Formats: sequence, structure tokens, C-alpha cells
Amino acid sequence: MVGGGLDYSAAFQRSIELIGKRWTGAVVKALLPGPARFNQLLAGIPGISDRVLTERLRELETEGIMERLVDPGPPVRVSYRLTSRGRALEPVLAAVSDWAEGWLTTATAAVG
Repeated sequence: MVGGGLDYSAAFQRSIELIGKRWTGAVVKALLPGPARFNQLLAGIPGISDRVLTERLRELETEGIMERLVDPGPPVRVSYRLTSRGRALEPVLAAVSDWAEGWLTTATAAVG
């Protein structure tokens, strides 16, 4: 609790900034069904660049949300999968998706 009766949580703020970063939610959502390779993610997330995808994957790995799996091959294959911490975001993303479908699908919903 901070002055003025507002409820503030540093952990909440950090989590919103993490999952709210551009493309992060899309990457996590794309990995929910299971592991995926870089090119699968790139093709499955329209509009994301390979540079940004690389950045988001590194950030998610650093945060312990996703892990990088290397199959030594040959050929060497790299895939990415969510950790238990990342899978725990599924209900959060589902709630955001439900909210978006109910409130952001029409122009009139924005003013209602």
C-alpha cells in the first residue's frame, strides 16, 4: 500500500512489464501447445522479425520462462519450450485473450 490509499505491488508491475513487452505474449502463447523451432515461431507469429524473436527468446530464457533445447544431431536442431514457470502463464494469457475478445473486437466496445 502506498500513500493515497493506492495498492501498489512492485512484483505486479515487473510482471506486467515483462509479459506486456511487444511480442512476448505472442511468443509465450505460441509455445503453450509444446516445443517449437525458431523458424516455426517466426512463421507462426506474423509480423515479428528474426531479430526481435531472438531478443524475446533470450529474455524469456533469462527469466526462466522458456528453455532452449539443443539436439546435437546431426543435424543440430534447436527448439524452445516453456518451463513450469512459463506454463503457469497459460491462465493469465487466457484471461487476457477473453478480455480482448469481449472488449476489443468492435469499435463500439471501446467506448461502452
